[in-house]
Amino acid sequence: MSAKRVAVIGAGPSGLAQLRAFQSAAAKGAEIPEIVCFEKQANWGGLWNYTWRTGLDQYGEPVHGSMYRYLWSNGPKEGLEFADYSFEEHFGRQIASYPPRAVLFDYIEGRVNKAGVRKWIRFETAVRLVTWDAERRKFTVTVQDLPKDHCYSEEFDHVIVASGHFSTPNVPEFPGFSGFNGRILHAHDFRDAREFVGKDVLLIGTSYSAEDIGSQCWKYGAKSITNSYRTAPMGFKWPDNWEEKPLLQKVDGNTATFKDGSTKKIDAIILCTGYKHHFPFLPDDLRLKTANRLATADLYKGVAYVHNPALFYIGMQDQWFTFNMFDAQAWWARDVILGRIQVPEDKKVLLADVEDRVAREDAGEDDHDAIEYQGSYVKELIAETDYPSFDVDGANEAFFEWKKHKKQGIMEFRNHAYKSVITGTMAPLHHTPWKDALDDSMESYLRVTVAAAE
Repeated sequence: MSAKRVAVIGAGPSGLAQLRAFQSAAAKGAEIPEIVCFEKQANWGGLWNYTWRTGLDQYGEPVHGSMYRYLWSNGPKEGLEFADYSFEEHFGRQIASYPPRAVLFDYIEGRVNKAGVRKWIRFETAVRLVTWDAERRKFTVTVQDLPKDHCYSEEFDHVIVASGHFSTPNVPEFPGFSGFNGRILHAHDFRDAREFVGKDVLLIGTSYSAEDIGSQCWKYGAKSITNSYRTAPMGFKWPDNWEEKPLLQKVDGNTATFKDGSTKKIDAIILCTGYKHHFPFLPDDLRLKTANRLATADLYKGVAYVHNPALFYIGMQDQWFTFNMFDAQAWWARDVILGRIQVPEDKKVLLADVEDRVAREDAGEDDHDAIEYQGSYVKELIAETDYPSFDVDGANEAFFEWKKHKKQGIMEFRNHAYKSVITGTMAPLHHTPWKDALDDSMESYLRVTVAAAE
């Protein structure tokens, strides 16, 4: 190994992509730096590492995970498949297109187990502070070993932030919340739809979490679902006991009043109001400050921090592509660190790259344009590294079909199947329609499926 040291913060899909990138280079004979990955949780997987806990963990740390029981992928797996590790390789056969969380966690874990990168991870270790010494060109990373309650610091040449941005909830307040006679929670703390059986549930927001958590509550027996929107309804063909209302104005007891003057009795309020990019371990000069968008602020190529290109961020964009985009970014960051890619020294060039990406995103008119925009971004990064090329346009097509199927039937879109862009194999149809598949275990999901028509 070289004398360089690299710190990776987080062992979720983004951080694991970075570890796999370095392992891939080492397997091909490259000399790589010493890699140290700091992970606050006791296991890898990030948000896919499910826990029943909410609020604080056993060490008093904010719980990272927003994962809930019965979550199934809300997009086709054909759009996120690893180019170097297909679903067929992992499971020994092709599987249906919308896996539940346990299946996806198993898939994520399979690749990194094969790569043997667990040795680089220090689990139950929370990063407390990262500082930069400009003269020595070194980062100091201060961490806390949680089980031992011990803090220590180490120096690194590069830091890669892969801690995610769907963990720190954005929590608004509405008049009457303090006197509401029911449960109020953010989507981050939602764990089990069965809690709301027979309840009238109000969802605030029109994000994917509002769509999916509402669908989960409907599937498992909520009495009714009401969705409150700020600007426009989601507009899907909802079931008869699901309605959309303009923004909530106030709550009085158990009565919610909406902007159009209508009211409804409710039992629970779930705030599906998004998340914040939150890096409490970073000082102002190193901390990314961006909205949740496809073109992040201050990241050259969406990865290198323009104010200090020795610092990288992985997976900070709003996402159509996920796992394979993280891979493309991780391979690119790796190659900068290995000296294979040169980042321009002129900061104006770096900022111009950011401005160009923002302008091209802003020029898009709809989701179709956004998907193609991010697909092109993935292709751009892959072209500069040795990450295995794959049919990105085919993944785009899977996303387009997915959007079409959602419009046709929001409670039926998971009953469709798509072709792998890695192996070319058509996925089978799942053996049970999603609304009737109440058992989300891997054992149940992987039972024999029905072959999909070509």
